[in-house]
Amino acid sequence: MEAASTYRAVQAVSRGRLELTEKTLQAPGPGKVRIGVEACGVCHSDSGTVDALFPIEWPRVPGHEVVGRIDALGSGVQGWVVGQRVGVGFLGGSCGYCEFCRNGDLVNCRNQEYTGIHHDGGYAEVMIAKASGLVSIPDDLSSVDAAPLLCAGLTTFSALRNAPAKAGNLVAVLGIGGLGHLGVQYARHMGFEVAAIARGVDKAELAKKLGAHHYVDSPATDPAEALQALGGAKVILITASGGETVAETFSLDRLTSWE
Repeated sequence: MEAASTYRAVQAVSRGRLELTEKTLQAPGPGKVRIGVEACGVCHSDSGTVDALFPIEWPRVPGHEVVGRIDALGSGVQGWVVGQRVGVGFLGGSCGYCEFCRNGDLVNCRNQEYTGIHHDGGYAEVMIAKASGLVSIPDDLSSVDAAPLLCAGLTTFSALRNAPAKAGNLVAVLGIGGLGHLGVQYARHMGFEVAAIARGVDKAELAKKLGAHHYVDSPATDPAEALQALGGAKVILITASGGETVAETFSLDRLTSWE
């Protein structure tokens, strides 16, 4: 059977316009791999590609929560093998030689490209990725479950990992949505006392199921007073957008700590 020479992709072709297309299969260049995509999350930041809020060159394939298997290696790639399950996130891979990379600060690499912005992402059957931007995906984690961890999961986990809270401290998570539902689970497994804050009593059951010890319905109860009654939050992880809402909901002089 003859190998396929094309693959399907959904690409942004102008502001606000997506189209399904066939693209020519390319071999990966030096330091890169080709991935057969198994799953790709849909992140709000993808709208920055579709709506040209980022510096886009048309056409561009969005998608930066990608999981798949390597099907080809470019020259110079070491430590990865064909058939290996890998993930690709928003950060497309560090250069390894700029001053930030030399200091171990790979996130702020001066030559970092962004997946789905500077190069095509995962809204496709195949994508090319820089080997330095890959992460290994364990076999017992499904591709569908793993994909959102590469952006939403990483965002909330890094915030909690780098926060000053210790096991037993009260940590509040504002917003139980795409980011917040992961934040609650991480916080519980990291040993924190977890307070989930959202709008409406219908979120209470979900919050408790995710691991929250307490639920605060923000329209019915002042969140700052609720947290004070619990002894004060060491960290508040804000996953809901809207600076005005946050400012009205939380008053610094009524909390023991703000992160």
